[in-house]
Amino acid sequence: MKNWLRLTLLILALIGAAGLAEAAQQVAITINKVSQKMMVKVDDELTYVWPVSTGARGYDTPSGKFRPFRMEKDHFSKEWDDAPMPHSIFFTPRGHAIHGSMYVKSLGRRASHGCVRIAPANAAKLYALVDKVGMQNTTITLRGGFFDGGYINEIEIEKTANTVKKKIKKSVTSLERFLDGLN
Repeated sequence: MKNWLRLTLLILALIGAAGLAEAAQQVAITINKVSQKMMVKVDDELTYVWPVSTGARGYDTPSGKFRPFRMEKDHFSKEWDDAPMPHSIFFTPRGHAIHGSMYVKSLGRRASHGCVRIAPANAAKLYALVDKVGMQNTTITLRGGFFDGGYINEIEIEKTANTVKKKIKKSVTSLERFLDGLN
């Protein structure tokens, strides 16, 4: 019975922590065109790291810092044969967007017409997050080379992931001590 209560309290605490993370005020999306990875931070805490596909040879995905200005849950490309672009978050007037793609086998390498493709489930999560905090509280940064931090960012991802792991471990340890004190 004690273990059941302990497990229930642990689950409720983790759900509460997840709810607080979703209620955050700032979302920073960083896309590394060299490593083909997206890093999503919520209030400076690493929340997701996902593989992406950016522009294939001849189809540029721009570098720079952007703010999303339009979101469409069920968009179809007018330029590319009505290709489905679920959970689109547009960040350039030329039509570049982050969106879901069924071509998940291509994730991790350059394969798009210039957009940033991610797995459909990840696109839905990102769309919901940006929708919740607002486009005005979201930044999208694309890096792609040695001189704009494209290579250095890979190291930053690893360091941030290790920091998050340590914080989670510390939180779980603190929660376990608290639960032990209830006995």
